[in-house]
Amino acid sequence: MQKRPIFKDLLKRIKEPRKFIQVLLGPRQIGKTTLALQIIDELKIDSYYASADIATLQDLAWLETQWEIARQKATLKKPSLLIIDEVQKIPYWSDIIKKLWDEDTKNKCNLKVIILGSSPWLMQKGLSESLAGRFEILPITHWNFNEMSKFFNWKLDQFIYFGGYPGPEHLANTKNLPRWLNYINDSLIETTISRDILLMTQVNKPILLRRLFQLGCNYSGQILSYQKMLGQLQDAGNTTTLAHYLELLSGAGLIRGLNKYANQKARLRSSSPKFQVYNTALMSALSGKSFKEAKEDKVFWGRLVESAIGAYLLNEIRGTQIELYYWREQDQEVDFVLKKGKFITAIEVKSSHKKVKLSGLEIFAKKYNPNRLLLIGDHGVSIETFLKTPIEKWLTE
Repeated sequence: MQKRPIFKDLLKRIKEPRKFIQVLLGPRQIGKTTLALQIIDELKIDSYYASADIATLQDLAWLETQWEIARQKATLKKPSLLIIDEVQKIPYWSDIIKKLWDEDTKNKCNLKVIILGSSPWLMQKGLSESLAGRFEILPITHWNFNEMSKFFNWKLDQFIYFGGYPGPEHLANTKNLPRWLNYINDSLIETTISRDILLMTQVNKPILLRRLFQLGCNYSGQILSYQKMLGQLQDAGNTTTLAHYLELLSGAGLIRGLNKYANQKARLRSSSPKFQVYNTALMSALSGKSFKEAKEDKVFWGRLVESAIGAYLLNEIRGTQIELYYWREQDQEVDFVLKKGKFITAIEVKSSHKKVKLSGLEIFAKKYNPNRLLLIGDHGVSIETFLKTPIEKWLTE
């Protein structure tokens, strides 16, 4: 079985002397469990895997029992490994893990621990409140074009439409399209919203959250004010609620609202968000368009291309100090702005659905003096080259 590049990083961490709990954070169906099980196969030490991802919430007694089973496998000379999947489903999980981890540290129990979670906001709360100084986070992102091309021999157009979910890759073709659509809608979208958001978080208007997700997919790559969102959603709610729900959807790895680039942080936070999906499969599944219909619809395909670029950037900056924005003033726009420290790269995507106004890049350059201007598409860096290039390259001279 082939392994993602991140496998080597996790393996190195687990082989080190026992100092930190390794926390794998990422959305559903991107291979967190597979990655952890590959570590078991590679290490060939006594290991124990337990999952809390069931319909009813597990309790602390269950968690302590799993820990004790793995603890009994460890010896002074040979470590054992415990993997707990979807740990955020257990109320107050971080308190009991802190107690057990500290007991093992005191007693020199050589038990190494990996915990997996698909709800970053719940995980972060537990980690910061109870496990400070005891963990390392390893973000697990959606699969990029490099990986889908290497593992499954996907072509660029196939990746742009079907996105980066490895599970249903065998269904990603014209013949099996109805099954692929059902998988994305039922096993990914609905499961994530109902079990990772609504089941685990207080949401007073679940219908509004669902409609906001649909709106975000339909408008991916476009800027929409919160007031216009309320109009589109036909809801009498407030903008604060929408902003909160958008954060929940982002935490689940579905869609995010990019902020406008500005020197002043206050202006940045108050800007209208630009919708961006984490995976273009979400757009395709909700569009109702087949692969052939999507390619023939130049406007929709252009939005898919731009969203594929944005999704790549959004996933690549996870766990880094790189920030991602957009910029617009009046009718002048820059699709994406990457910022790492003082280094700024402005990016414009030339896709089939729009005429690129390079004056947007020029005006941005005069106003902010970025280190690099980058055009993706015709007469610039090819889309395939960009998607196969490490993001750090665009943030160096």
